[in-house]
Amino acid sequence: MSDKKLGVRAAAGTLAAMSLVGGLLATTANATEQGTAAPPIVGGQAARIADHPWVVYLADEQGNQFCGGTIGAANKVITAAHCIQGEQPASVRVVAGRESKSSTDGVEAKVTGVWVHPKYQDANTGSDVAVLTLDQQLPQTSLPVATPADTASYEPGRMATVLGWGATSEGGDASETLQKAEVPLTSDADCKKAYDQYDPQAMVCAGFPQGGVDSCQGDSGGPLVVDGKLVGIVSTGNGCARPGNPGIYTRTASYQADIQAQLTAQH
Repeated sequence: MSDKKLGVRAAAGTLAAMSLVGGLLATTANATEQGTAAPPIVGGQAARIADHPWVVYLADEQGNQFCGGTIGAANKVITAAHCIQGEQPASVRVVAGRESKSSTDGVEAKVTGVWVHPKYQDANTGSDVAVLTLDQQLPQTSLPVATPADTASYEPGRMATVLGWGATSEGGDASETLQKAEVPLTSDADCKKAYDQYDPQAMVCAGFPQGGVDSCQGDSGGPLVVDGKLVGIVSTGNGCARPGNPGIYTRTASYQADIQAQLTAQH
């Protein structure tokens, strides 16, 4: 199993595709190494950035996309810890308002600060959440984070929307344009059957029993949305869209207090 960041969630990753587009080469290289590979969004369709203005992607200094993210406040972006751990703020850019990676639309912001959840070790143990502070206020709207009171938003069977620029098939190329997919939330029991390390307090799973639709390599850090709120962050999984292997997402409601503290911090 691997996270869905390009280059990290390579050959068998389910959710990582949304995390890294420019990192596809790195992901392919690591796929053999780590045995986990996941494409961007599998079984999805084109999405308009105008309909989802709060979704962004992370890029390196050369402009290569490697993860996704969500605007949580004007100068703050929520993403996966595995996307940013070990990175220097100066080496990361946040691209907002850009539907096609080949365009120059939107805004490119520099990262001035990085907060990684203090309990994060790796995507398989939970706490896979990070908040980036930007050098400017973004004009795009932010997306509210689900709270512990939003229990209805986590009911099994609820349809959720996942977005990203990741691979569109396991082991495939990243998407040049924003993609979205609708996936049902999975019960804790079913997710536990698929993944021994599944922790219902830290994670939530989404996907069809028969597979076919999922986030993938390069999608890591991107949003899982229900009822207009961020309920999950693309984290990890086994491959992309495989039957019986739903994607694993960080359960944002469990970390809402920590995230909110970072969104309002003056740094």
